[in-house]
Amino acid sequence: VSGVLPRAEAIAAIKRAIARTYGKRGEPVVQRNFAAVDRTLERLYEVVVPATAGTAGGERRPAVPADAPAFVRDVLARIMSGEGDALPVSALPTDGTYPSGTARWEKRRIADEIPVWDDDLCIQCGKCVLVCPHAVIRAKVTTAEALAAAAPSLTAAPARWRELEGLRYTLQVSADDCTGCALCVEVCPAKSKSEVRHKALDMVPLPPGRDEQAARWEAFLALPDVDRRRLHTGQVKDVQLLPPLFEFSGACAGCGETPYLKLVTQLFGERAIVANATGCSSIYGGSQPTTPWATGVDGRGPAWANSLFEDNAEFGLGMRLALDRQHEYARELVARLAGALGDLAPALLDADQSTEAGIAAQRERVAALKAAVAPLAGDDPRELLSVADALVKKSVWIVGGDGWAYDIGYGGLDHVLASGRDVNVLVLDTEVYSNTGGQMSKATPRGAVAKFAAGGKVTAKKDLAAMVMTYGTVYVARIAMGGNDAQTLRALREAEAFPGPSLVIAYSHCIAHGYDLRHGMDQQKAAVLSGHWPLLRYNPALRAEGKNPLQLDSRPPTLPLGTYAYAEARYTMLVRSDPEAAARLLADAQEDVRARWAFYEHWAAMPADPAPPEKRP
Repeated sequence: VSGVLPRAEAIAAIKRAIARTYGKRGEPVVQRNFAAVDRTLERLYEVVVPATAGTAGGERRPAVPADAPAFVRDVLARIMSGEGDALPVSALPTDGTYPSGTARWEKRRIADEIPVWDDDLCIQCGKCVLVCPHAVIRAKVTTAEALAAAAPSLTAAPARWRELEGLRYTLQVSADDCTGCALCVEVCPAKSKSEVRHKALDMVPLPPGRDEQAARWEAFLALPDVDRRRLHTGQVKDVQLLPPLFEFSGACAGCGETPYLKLVTQLFGERAIVANATGCSSIYGGSQPTTPWATGVDGRGPAWANSLFEDNAEFGLGMRLALDRQHEYARELVARLAGALGDLAPALLDADQSTEAGIAAQRERVAALKAAVAPLAGDDPRELLSVADALVKKSVWIVGGDGWAYDIGYGGLDHVLASGRDVNVLVLDTEVYSNTGGQMSKATPRGAVAKFAAGGKVTAKKDLAAMVMTYGTVYVARIAMGGNDAQTLRALREAEAFPGPSLVIAYSHCIAHGYDLRHGMDQQKAAVLSGHWPLLRYNPALRAEGKNPLQLDSRPPTLPLGTYAYAEARYTMLVRSDPEAAARLLADAQEDVRARWAFYEHWAAMPADPAPPEKRP
């Protein structure tokens, strides 16, 4: 079309490139690509570009709804529409900070099918809400009166909670934000006994009446949330009722990383400080112009910042050190002003913030402190007002992928975990450099094909969990939501509660693995059953109870590794290009599984060491 090369020469060059790229997948794949080129040439026709842009139905939809905030409407919408260069510098934030929760205004409308809820069949387990990568399916429990007043069009059923007896349960999907990945349907356990393939959630072609569906979603959001102090955040059933503060990201449909981030925000988001390594999580987390990191109805939510690939752990440690110093300074100032504060001073200094109720009570005390200190003159009252919020427990999360944690940022990660400081590291392990094109990382398993490992990776996956457990002072967990969602929830809560460094490594399925991600949770389960991904928790605090810190949360392997691996193209493409190498590497990888399980099983069976490592002679 361009005329840069003669037609025949250009097509020959294209086909040579196809042969180089897809040759390892077999001659039939190459020939199908050749045929695609030939048929494309036969069907080329000129498209006349109109003088002005429009749609078949008339005017184009605005980039954001009319009720969006002024900054979103006047600045971010113009960037979304490709008009960012026309914005004056004065329109942009002078300090580089942007408002949170702006991804909710994008309304991409990309799903051809969405899940539809059968309230009669639903068991209200919350698994669909838990696994949704984009927070587009949510549940609420409310009174019949509130439901009738705010959202009479919503379907509801009696809530199946003893603690919430008499209330109504409703499940709603945002059709405008759903990506149609179908993970929710695949994970739904409620099946009809009379209709084959019918479940409490079914994917159906997008029904007509988008505006009506959007109105139902807004009505749903307007319903009040259950007081989180009434919920048991150690149960998936209850966690589904916690509002997510990470929503509508631009991650791939069916992403395996974002459900973990969403869960962290449901559990700790109102007081979370997030240091994010460059990678997928920085692209879907903070790319201009919008962000999925959001705030609750009270205006509180995670603070998020992105750092370089190589220093994110240190970046997060710096946040922890700053928060700790602010906390110490606030305590010093409260002690100095104890005479003016009366009983409020010891209550602030001795507060138990190990529970949701305790944190809520401390927030109320801090509000009272500010009111009491504001009228006082002098440097100490003024300084205390600036750091008073540091008296409420903060949760620092250092987030990134395996390319950061296993490879480029490992030195810094090791330094931070050895520091003893109270930071929580969440590694979203896709076993490959996902964001930059699928290059091999030290987390890539033996036998998997990736860039720089076209013949299959010949060495075993780095065991980051085992390496860090040797410190004896770091909480370590390996989790897979599809393998055991209750263990995932428990590990995250234990990691955050542990008063030192914690490392949580989360199995994250990815499009780079080469299969339909609607089956992502099934593959996570297969990874656990095959022994490729043993679930574990290593809690140094158990030594004080005379227990072994290491607990294996999955059983010995029951599934052949090949059954798990050969459901993914990253393994099967080697079978096509080099069957002998594939067979050899699979046998070696199966031996990796056996040896690793034997190692962990031996460690978990060892008698408890009564002396903490730092007190050993």
